[in-house]
Amino acid sequence: MPESERDKRRVAVLISGRGSNMKSLVEQADGYEVVLVASNKPLAPGLEWARDRAIPTWTWDSRATDKASWEAALDRSLTDHRIGTVALAGFMRILSPEFIARWSGRIVNIHPSLLPKYRGLDTHRRAIEAGDELAGCSVHLVTDEVDAGDVIAKAEVPILAADTAAELEARVLAAEHLLYPKALSQFVSR
Repeated sequence: MPESERDKRRVAVLISGRGSNMKSLVEQADGYEVVLVASNKPLAPGLEWARDRAIPTWTWDSRATDKASWEAALDRSLTDHRIGTVALAGFMRILSPEFIARWSGRIVNIHPSLLPKYRGLDTHRRAIEAGDELAGCSVHLVTDEVDAGDVIAKAEVPILAADTAAELEARVLAAEHLLYPKALSQFVSR
């Protein structure tokens, strides 16, 4: 589908688990609509939540096939649903450079750190061990380099003296639930 025919306000959310950020995107939608929830894990709890709200879902176990076939099937589903924007929300699979190129400038992600700090995993532990005073989350464009795309929005969360990684993670997640819907709304309106 040509870029000119894509409506950025038609959003697909990709999840791998419970989908807490997906729920926030659905419940706080302003200027966009989540029209598809997709997952690489058929038993992801977030899929059932979406189905209960009559949001179409797509899933295929990514371990059951090769990456190219899996991504081609996902791409067909996104195209069939006339998706304009893809929002990664706890999607724990690295997309190929070829897939990202096909959707260039139309895939966003929420990451639990103040990028460019702490790309990848274990962000909360790393921030605490570094002695940082602030942690947080970032919404960014997805590129073929992990967590390296342009940052669209950030939210800061203080690191408290007695914080464990789990305690910090819970506070950052609450900030994610507020930041991501606002950032997505701004993204689709530009």
